[in-house]
Amino acid sequence: MLRTPEDFKSAQVTREILQAERNYVIQKNDYLKLEVFTNKGERIIDPNPEVSRPNGTTEIVRPQPMYLVDLNGIIKFPVVGEVKLEGLTLRQAEAILQAEYNKYFEDCFTLLSFQNKRVIILGAVGGQVIPLNNQNIPLAEVLALSKGLANDAKAHNIRLVRGDQVFLIDFSTVAGFQAGNMIVSPGDIIYVEPVRRPLAEGLRDYGTLLSLFISTLSLILVIRGLK
Repeated sequence: MLRTPEDFKSAQVTREILQAERNYVIQKNDYLKLEVFTNKGERIIDPNPEVSRPNGTTEIVRPQPMYLVDLNGIIKFPVVGEVKLEGLTLRQAEAILQAEYNKYFEDCFTLLSFQNKRVIILGAVGGQVIPLNNQNIPLAEVLALSKGLANDAKAHNIRLVRGDQVFLIDFSTVAGFQAGNMIVSPGDIIYVEPVRRPLAEGLRDYGTLLSLFISTLSLILVIRGLK
């Protein structure tokens, strides 16, 4: 899987790529969660919620819907309607939404968060989808979230596919780790090549037939023994 030709040249993990920390931007098909508070978000840091809430009342648990960025980069929000946010960071989008909601409420404070930023891991670690709950996560942390590299994984042959670029990464040495522990981006595909064991794989593939053959042979021997 994800084999490369013999003359393949890996994209270089430059110092800029290795240390590139940047805020994720809003893209098509992203899901966002929006929270809006009045009075500059006073409710978020209210030190005495028992005092501010009347006696005998309970806090209403509101649903937390997610909002899809459509193919035109537009999101439809309650009250303010459609807003184009594609290409913006969360902080930039929050400022725009805060201005929009201030038209209807007093001193709004808005919070946006990504809900489906993720990377895909294939190969020796199995097929896994790792959500990116934080920004600027290094490759080593993503692998740790997938339960790390097992004994049947080739740590010297990790491939990170990003668009039309393929990075070959070696985690088998300290120098390789330091040179290749790059920041992952949403949508990256990480492939860890497994160690091939032809004998074990052959036994697994033909295990059912071998078991059937042994069972049949045992039955024949038992029948002959009874005669």
